[in-house]
Amino acid sequence: MNRSKITNAIALFLALCFLFGACIRKKEQNLPILGERNVEGSDTVYHTIADFRFVDQDSQIVTNETFKDKIYVADFFFTSCRTICPIMKTQMLRVYDSIENDPEILILSHTIDPEYDTVGKLKDFAERLGVKSSKWHFVTGKKDSIYNIAQTSYFATAMEDKAEPDGFIHSGAFLLIDKERRIRGKYDGTKEEDVNRLMADLERLKNEYKRESK
Repeated sequence: MNRSKITNAIALFLALCFLFGACIRKKEQNLPILGERNVEGSDTVYHTIADFRFVDQDSQIVTNETFKDKIYVADFFFTSCRTICPIMKTQMLRVYDSIENDPEILILSHTIDPEYDTVGKLKDFAERLGVKSSKWHFVTGKKDSIYNIAQTSYFATAMEDKAEPDGFIHSGAFLLIDKERRIRGKYDGTKEEDVNRLMADLERLKNEYKRESK
């Protein structure tokens, strides 16, 4: 094979590689949408987070409107928890550090012990973590409202259980919520590798919106 044919073959190979790579990028799959869905005519209606109204560490009212046009990560905890909560907060701090300067993403943590976790307690907790209240909302409210939204909207465990060491039981789940209030991912907040996946999926979800806006 002469030099010109070799050159042409290399050029063809590189072109095919480029096209193949472009196809892979184009075919990047969207994150799944979790929860029940109903088909109404030609439309699919997905499960969404119900309306809520809580109070955060700054005594500010927090509702769905707080997260309008935002992606957010939600979890459930309580400040006096001695079991999985410290691990969860260490892992959520990693998420916070990765999105602190990202205007598209927020964090929402619900206490499941509102009788003890007053606004003042949550304020002190947030200050000890060293996080911005505009970025990470720690919320309290009526116990029934918190438990109900945990179980029916986020599909997360949150309840009193006197058999547990601290009197409560809750899942260590981190929930990824999109701008349409749909659940796009569920991760074990006690496992570093799962939280790594969450942080990667945050970027995937942002890219999904970028593709849709073109």
